[in-house]
Amino acid sequence: MIYRWLADLVVLAHCGFVLFVVFGGLLALRWRRVPWIHLPAAIWGAAIEWSGGVCPLTPLENRFRRLGGQAGYTGGFVEHYLMPVLYPAGLTRATQVVLGLGVVAANLLIYGFVRWRAGRLSPT
Repeated sequence: MIYRWLADLVVLAHCGFVLFVVFGGLLALRWRRVPWIHLPAAIWGAAIEWSGGVCPLTPLENRFRRLGGQAGYTGGFVEHYLMPVLYPAGLTRATQVVLGLGVVAANLLIYGFVRWRAGRLSPT
């Protein structure tokens, strides 16, 4: 039973990380040092998608699932959890590239807004 909980905890952490990769730049509106943590995470998120690699959390989750008597899954976290929600068809290489570009585009927009807002708030 503990392994199933650990697997679920890894899924929650993974979801949190994915959300942080995509939207973490918004935290820079409140905390100026967030980009030092967020930008490497966003680079990792885009790179893992572009390379077609698998995040290390995926094999960890699968290991806990197997130890808990459940079946693991093939492919990556995005393919297993997010793709069925976002796209009914399977994960393709082209889709991974688009997802990686989406991460970069979202963060360029967010950081552009953060910079614009900081410029508006600074005394001139």
